[in-house]
Amino acid sequence: MSPDESVVQIQGPWTHRAVHAGGTRFHVVEAGEGPLVLLLHGFPQFWWTWRHQLASLSKAGYRAVAADLRGYGGSDKPPRGYDLPTLAADAAGLIRALGESGAIVVGHDWGGLLAWTMAVLDPKCVRRLVAVSAPHPLRMRGALLTDPLGQFKASRQALGFQVPLLPEHRLTRKDGALVGRYLREWSRPGWPEAEDARVYREAFRIPTVAHCALEYHRWFGRSQFRPDGRRFARAMRTEVEVPTLHLHGALDPRVLPRTAQGSSRYVAAPYRWRLFDGAGHFPHEEIPDVFDTELLGWLADPEPDR
Repeated sequence: MSPDESVVQIQGPWTHRAVHAGGTRFHVVEAGEGPLVLLLHGFPQFWWTWRHQLASLSKAGYRAVAADLRGYGGSDKPPRGYDLPTLAADAAGLIRALGESGAIVVGHDWGGLLAWTMAVLDPKCVRRLVAVSAPHPLRMRGALLTDPLGQFKASRQALGFQVPLLPEHRLTRKDGALVGRYLREWSRPGWPEAEDARVYREAFRIPTVAHCALEYHRWFGRSQFRPDGRRFARAMRTEVEVPTLHLHGALDPRVLPRTAQGSSRYVAAPYRWRLFDGAGHFPHEEIPDVFDTELLGWLADPEPDR
């Protein structure tokens, strides 16, 4: 039997709530008071990936909100809307539904791609940008075309996601074993613990989550050859005008560090790049103390240098 959405209602020093934005219901988890920090997860995860940062940010005087993206966890799972402009509009609407006109936006993996997109398409809602394991979308697009033995090869799983039905079956069979395998293969040796992997495997088996999650990859791949993808690429040439922190694990085999490096060309504001030795694709979970020290130090700096 497939699990239901109750599996993402994990208890801790935070509160769960539903927030409606743009006609879509989002499950969010909130801790602390102060300036809003919106935390956006990636694949194949959900809000729980930010459990360490919910604690550290709230303790440091921030209002930390981790959301399940469209199609994931306890949020709505509509049949369409998995393109980056729509996802960015989701997150911008979520900020406003939380009673704020803008927020510090921290995004990992797909959450990072849509955070970059927000900073361009709805710049007033992003006060600072933190991209984790996520190159600027145009850097990713370019690397897939120009680095066949590097990023194109590293993205082979995502390329396999383009076919219908079969990837959904593979991701959910055997209690989501493939999800656990991806987490292990993309991270440093020794992570995740068996219980952490179990949580992600369970959440990914919620009905339709696998399909919705794969629709992100399908849009990104197929749109490269369609007018909507070309329009998106043109729009993303606009430079980011807010301070940007770019964090990446040196051992990341899914998004190569050399793919992420160079994203600074799209940032007109102060930009800081930090590469974490000994971390893979999930540095905020693999080395949370080191990650949080870097993040909080940068947030506390009123004028972060380049």
